[in-house]
Amino acid sequence: MRRRRITAALLLIATLATIAPAIAAGPCGTKRHRPQRWKHVVWIWFENHSYHQIIDSASAAFINGLTSQCGSAANFHNLTHVSLGNYIGAVTGLDNATLQPFTRDCSPSASCETSATSIFQQVSSWKAYMESMTTNCQSTGFVGYAVRHNPPAYLTNLASSCPVFDVPYTDLQTDLANDTLPSFAFITPNTVDDGHDGGDPVSIQNSDAWLAANLPPILNSAAYQHGRTAIFITWDEGEGPSAPGFLGKDCSTNTTDEDCHIPTIVVSPSTRPGTTSTKLFNHYSLLRTTEEMLHVKRRMFPGLARTAPSMRKTFHL
Repeated sequence: MRRRRITAALLLIATLATIAPAIAAGPCGTKRHRPQRWKHVVWIWFENHSYHQIIDSASAAFINGLTSQCGSAANFHNLTHVSLGNYIGAVTGLDNATLQPFTRDCSPSASCETSATSIFQQVSSWKAYMESMTTNCQSTGFVGYAVRHNPPAYLTNLASSCPVFDVPYTDLQTDLANDTLPSFAFITPNTVDDGHDGGDPVSIQNSDAWLAANLPPILNSAAYQHGRTAIFITWDEGEGPSAPGFLGKDCSTNTTDEDCHIPTIVVSPSTRPGTTSTKLFNHYSLLRTTEEMLHVKRRMFPGLARTAPSMRKTFHL
């Protein structure tokens, strides 16, 4: 009997020794339980690629490795076309009809801005980190830094805080090194690194290479290593033909058209490696989930975030 117990114990130790390296190899599944209170949520946004252009693509080896190590929302949808409406809707919860003034990617102006409540006003601290932006809260830029990919610049309620907290991407490295990451961080690569420019497969390779170089510093930072930081990687919209009805299209629950179907990856210490969900989520879900994680009261959720399905249970957040 004693020999059997010893043998069983040795087998258990051997099994754990085999499993442990696999768990430690990736950034997800390192914590059995989700934290009682998340401290940081990070969004990273890429551009203009549908789900099947990225998932299983040979041009996106790092991204696909990450989906297998962490979580993948396989039925995730953008809100509209083109870019700006998705950025604005994702932080405000505004419905498709209200997003129509933003469908032509206009620069901030009296006719291209909103006073809607946003997540930036509801969290304890925030920063938007914009690659290739040269001055805080820059209101112009189309190639390289693109203001249409910088939602705080369009939110009139942030008129005083945008010049302080909407910063060049290089500031992120300082905040990671000093362990001063805000509770909510919005990261936008420039128009080459976000996959917008270059044409396929080059544009996909560009975004894959950028993420491979820029995600590890976040994962290796004290903020992530403390076990209370989650990262969401998503695309603004799927790629589709600029046909009649494309501009301003309502994609949030459209499960038929590929231009409404985008990849979204969930990275957190408590997300079980290889989690894949076919539940319908969209950018409103991302907003709701983030506000839940950062303890915004539900009655304060803006717009359609109140009724969007949450991603917390699915990805153990």
